[in-house]
Amino acid sequence: MVENKNIIYKDLSYKIIELALEVHNELGCGFLEKVYENALAIELRNLDLNVAQQLPISVQYQGQEIGHYNADLNLFYPLNPS
Repeated sequence: MVENKNIIYKDLSYKIIELALEVHNELGCGFLEKVYENALAIELRNLDLNVAQQLPISVQYQGQEIGHYNADLNLFYPLNPS
């Protein structure tokens, strides 16, 4: 894997990629995106990460709200609220 010093939470980022690949290897291809989202959410929660699914996010353009986007998965800081 190519090293990138600009990645925030590099270890966590690599772990998420690893989990996404594990989900794909386990389920294979052909399912709708929601199936993979749910499986990845399970994997992230198994690591005690604070994750939300389909969180609505306001989209802004030049200071004005122009719409909403539902992000598939969001991790929150602190990542492990204890």
